[in-house]
Amino acid sequence: MGEFGRAHGVRGEVRLKSFTGEPQAIKDYAPLETADGTRRFVLSHVRPAAGPAGDMLVARVVGIDSRDAAEALNRVGLYIPRERLARDLADEEFLQADLIGLAVLAEDGTRLGTLVGLHDFGAGDIIEVRAVDSPVTAMVPFSKAAVPVVSVTQGHVVVADKDLFAPPEPRDPEDDDRDGRT
Repeated sequence: MGEFGRAHGVRGEVRLKSFTGEPQAIKDYAPLETADGTRRFVLSHVRPAAGPAGDMLVARVVGIDSRDAAEALNRVGLYIPRERLARDLADEEFLQADLIGLAVLAEDGTRLGTLVGLHDFGAGDIIEVRAVDSPVTAMVPFSKAAVPVVSVTQGHVVVADKDLFAPPEPRDPEDDDRDGRT
């Protein structure tokens, strides 16, 4: 859900990188806990941190009231139990962990491979598909047009491009830009 950063000021506030869709909504998932579940945290207040990073917050944590206590939280990851997160999903929302490992099928039912990763390089979500019996992967936009069916319960996604792993067609040098770029 997030990760604490360095202390902010002297009164126990701490920087917090939020991984939630709406960064300040991380407060609503209380209590947050460490990966092993041994420590729990409640955020009493969050506000955007100065700077361009919209996912960086300044947080006040219940029970943390000094700079030293806040500094001790640096690099502590924040989690919630999976069952609490899954119940808040709307239609057409998925947990990444549920998608990894799903079979990737063409629209005619042919198995193309396995979904091995999800990425967001800034232009939208992309799924990474590993071909059947091959280390070769392909990237597919994770959009309704490119991935019309996602069925976690049936264990597969359907992609619109059945030629996902077809070798590229040879290029005609005549089609290259005239300024020498390829």
